[in-house]
Amino acid sequence: MSKFDQMLPLAREILKHSYSPYSNFPVSCVIRSKSGLMFSGVNMENASYPEGICAEGTALGQMISAGEREIAEIVICSQSSTLCFPCGGCRQRLAEFSQEDTIVHICHAKNDALHTTTMGTLLPHSFSKRELEG
Repeated sequence: MSKFDQMLPLAREILKHSYSPYSNFPVSCVIRSKSGLMFSGVNMENASYPEGICAEGTALGQMISAGEREIAEIVICSQSSTLCFPCGGCRQRLAEFSQEDTIVHICHAKNDALHTTTMGTLLPHSFSKRELEG
């Protein structure tokens, strides 16, 4: 059962905590684990640009630190003029703890713009544990 109605307000609220002084492109992410717990994160930039961390990575770190390993639902939020989909690296990181049918909501911080998809659609044919086991 989706908890989108609880996740979106949280994603919008924490967006103000983004540390994005260089790009001025705040992003937030809320992950709901299979157990129902919610974990949030925002992007954190660094003057040494490659050292920044995406919002998805921050939320995943919170989830993993709490001992959770399975994602049930994801909300990603930004203030950009168009919806902001996760970068390739974040798609791979999220896929590590998701199933192909895990729901992903891409949302706008201030309006009703919304795109709902699945991890399998965002990252088809992902590299996963299956390849390492075979």
